[in-house]
Amino acid sequence: MGVYEEKKETCGTICLKYLLFTFNFLFWLAGGVVMAVGVWTLVEKSDYISLLSSKTYAASAYILILAGAIVMVTGVLGCCATFKEQRRLLRVYFVLLMCVFLLEILAGVLAYIYYQQLNEELKQNLRETMIQKYQQKGHDHVTRAVDMLQQEFKCCGSNSSSDWAESIWIRSRDASTRKVPDSCCKTPSELCGLRDHPSNIYKVEGGCISKLEKFILDHLKIIGAVGVGIACVQIVGMVFTCCLYRSLKAEPY
Repeated sequence: MGVYEEKKETCGTICLKYLLFTFNFLFWLAGGVVMAVGVWTLVEKSDYISLLSSKTYAASAYILILAGAIVMVTGVLGCCATFKEQRRLLRVYFVLLMCVFLLEILAGVLAYIYYQQLNEELKQNLRETMIQKYQQKGHDHVTRAVDMLQQEFKCCGSNSSSDWAESIWIRSRDASTRKVPDSCCKTPSELCGLRDHPSNIYKVEGGCISKLEKFILDHLKIIGAVGVGIACVQIVGMVFTCCLYRSLKAEPY
């Protein structure tokens, strides 16, 4: 009977080892996905981040990158700890899983909080940023971001094209009597902004605010879903780790 129990325990430990190894491989791949989402958010759309006064959106992306890097390292450590059957390594692995879990929950929470306050921030700051900093010295990143925003989302002005009438640049000689920037035009060309007729420029209800808000909200949903989703998967890994830890004999000291 004792031999049977020993074999049964050994089989259970082996099964746990392979389950945990499979989990760690998938976890390592998930870490790459988490990092990719964070890097993509910062690199691909970094110009839009310059139009936001709050750093919460960028902070969520940085947290995902950090979490993704730790996840990939943790996945490798988990494989080593599993096959070497070292309780100490398993303890370190479990602690790292907890750290990543907390980081990803934090990213999800930040994304949710910013989701709630985004509309108000855009209303208060986007219009001011566009009319005060567009084509101004030292604000090339803002000019680039605004031009990209207006062309990519086919919009003009923060709320409407009439917002540009108060722009420092439009009211200066540098604008060459343009009524809107050339990036407002449906077919951009030099000095096409001289005419602000609907046949020439984009007239979108809600202006660029509504377009940028939808874009960022969609990305916040992705950041939040990835962060919370991977965190939930980690709970499975922590359960497997605890089971394997308890099935292994204590190391002699």
